[in-house]
Amino acid sequence: MSSSPSIREVARFAKVSVATISRVLNGKGAIRESTRTHVLAAIAELGYVPHSAARSLSTRRTLSLGVVLPDLHGEFFSELIRGIDLAARRTGYHILVSGSHSKSAEANAVLAALHGRVDGLIVMSPVQQPADAKAAKAARPSIPPGVPVVMLNAADETSLHDSIRIDNRGGARALVEHLLYLGHRRIAMISGPEGNLDAAERMLGYREALAARDVPFVEEWVLAGDFREESGFRAGQRILELESRPTAIFAANDAMAIGCFAAVRERGLEVPGDISIAGFDDVPMSRYLSPGLTSVRVAIAELGARAVERLLIAVDAVGERPRHHEVVAATLVPRGSTAPPGGPTQSTATPRRNSR
Repeated sequence: MSSSPSIREVARFAKVSVATISRVLNGKGAIRESTRTHVLAAIAELGYVPHSAARSLSTRRTLSLGVVLPDLHGEFFSELIRGIDLAARRTGYHILVSGSHSKSAEANAVLAALHGRVDGLIVMSPVQQPADAKAAKAARPSIPPGVPVVMLNAADETSLHDSIRIDNRGGARALVEHLLYLGHRRIAMISGPEGNLDAAERMLGYREALAARDVPFVEEWVLAGDFREESGFRAGQRILELESRPTAIFAANDAMAIGCFAAVRERGLEVPGDISIAGFDDVPMSRYLSPGLTSVRVAIAELGARAVERLLIAVDAVGERPRHHEVVAATLVPRGSTAPPGGPTQSTATPRRNSR
């Protein structure tokens, strides 16, 4: 097989006609979903790249997908973009990526700039919606009409767009249940930014787990963060200065947990011997800390790939279709950064798992 296979070689490999390969790539004609999946797998395995210019002229498509994220900083977003990019390139698409910094006006300006330049949009806008219906409508991103869209971690599941969101609430609840199982009753939380839906859902899971075990919620044990390492470091410093110091800290994402690690070490304390620390997202760096960071795993790159898959289905669709709403599981991953209060090592007992 040559290094750059032809469409005929792909057809022979997949045991389908060249016309079928073309229909899958161009999004024209009736194709069963099983056939489409089979053809895309063959394309990926052989590394076939369609001639973009020819496809663009014949289909009137840009062969580009827009990706609008609230931020581009940190491992979560780099992993998400990596998953989106790999999935897009497998099908001959390119991506245009922009950060909107979670502000509605900025997001709308970015969306307007992408209009006409992309065949579809992946939009992450995890902003809590105001209770007032008029204000909530104004806070939503202004999606250009007629553009296929997949929303990631959107604040609401409407019938307008396909959506994929993480089970933030269930994942946070499972993690706090794990800390309670280990014997912790004084559990601090470093929360995410105000108005952020992911942060709010993780806070809700934290509070639900405490309430289920009749453990009081202590306001001074909740410190604000912004999902960045520096805020986790500062919050960790403040937690360590509390008169009634918690025995465990749950940071609403791994970046803040890593910053908190540094604050604990700076004070000459040990994790988990003096205090346990846990995070959320399970970014690649988490497993390489010493000890490894207990976290809640979200398959971040796979989340991006799944968004591309759903978006291309929407791009290929003809006429009206039902919208697809999906919740991605978040799974507890215990590591050495959590142990019973005062314990030098991670408990080997099996913790309770996430329950919806």
